[in-house]
Amino acid sequence: MSRGAGIALALSATIGLGCMSAMAAPFPLPEGARAEPLAPAALDGWAQDDHASAFAVFAKGCMADPPLRQAVPTPAALLAVCERAKALALAGSVGRRQARDFFEQNFRFWRIRPPGADTGFTTGYFEPEFEGSLSRSEAFPTPLYDRPKDLVTRFPEDTWPGVDKGLSAARRTAKGLEPFPDRTAIETGALDGQGLEILWLRDPVDRFVLQVQGSGRVRLPDGSVTRLTYSGRNGHPYTSLGRVLSQREGIPPEEMTMDRLIARLKADAAFARDLIRLNRSFVFFTRRDDLPVEAGPVGGAGLPLTPLRSIAIDRSVWPYGLPVWIDATIPGDGGGKERLARLMVAQDTGSAILGPARMDIFVGSGAAAGHRAGLIRHATAFTVLWPR
Repeated sequence: MSRGAGIALALSATIGLGCMSAMAAPFPLPEGARAEPLAPAALDGWAQDDHASAFAVFAKGCMADPPLRQAVPTPAALLAVCERAKALALAGSVGRRQARDFFEQNFRFWRIRPPGADTGFTTGYFEPEFEGSLSRSEAFPTPLYDRPKDLVTRFPEDTWPGVDKGLSAARRTAKGLEPFPDRTAIETGALDGQGLEILWLRDPVDRFVLQVQGSGRVRLPDGSVTRLTYSGRNGHPYTSLGRVLSQREGIPPEEMTMDRLIARLKADAAFARDLIRLNRSFVFFTRRDDLPVEAGPVGGAGLPLTPLRSIAIDRSVWPYGLPVWIDATIPGDGGGKERLARLMVAQDTGSAILGPARMDIFVGSGAAAGHRAGLIRHATAFTVLWPR
């Protein structure tokens, strides 16, 4: 390359970078959050990722049913990119290089920095499996409930006069909307006589774990497995029991894992009942016996999740289907630490997932995935791929 050509190339890159720096983000952010444009080449590990795997998850999401939990509207540009992804997927196998080109050509890359911080934060979640029964018995006395018919979910655009703005759902009555019963009221009979019971578990701790994860598998006495998907919640704010227990018993936050919390709850039924009731939020489920055993749980976007490719995001900030590049060092599958620098897809949400750079990684199904998920509480780079 000639010296003149090199100077021209360097000048072009500098001008391009200046233009990128001057670009305004095409999406709204909460006050104090920042969005900085990046070139794909600036992402450490971008070239090494399996973009074909990420593309398959993204394209499958473009063919999803209506979401289980409403998020901010999908922008028209993302719908257009989805149509191109579907056409590519239907035309045949998409290789790694083709998939990488697809993301680079159809999206701009924006590093999101939350208010008061330079990085995002991630936790992990999983699909648990418990023993249960289709009928109540001494061994299985704890009910799971279907969605009540009078439960109304609040969408961001809804204005409900007289209803606390902190409630995300309410009960429809002859007098209008009223707060739905909280956990304590439900556990002491508020839903009795409505025929909402769909399954029974061994104890309230198993139910609590299912409700935190939002989905699960239940193994019945005959050995068969039924699947549960989220169908709504009572609208009361979520309270982190791990945080409460950490404060009460002086346990350092980094040592308060899900395993430790469950062990403490299982050791004392009365203590578990009182602590669990501090979380007034209560989740309802639907049985999905049609889901293949090998499929992941159905997330908020309405389709099965993929381990270490699907994430939950704040649905009041981001739409479903958005690709997100993350870069975090998390606990490894077999112990130690593992760097996770890869393209994920926003396919779920959660009551505790709040903020523009807050996410939850779906780790997988079963006890091993649960152990690993419970250890994930790490800083992460959070780079949104926004459609051009």
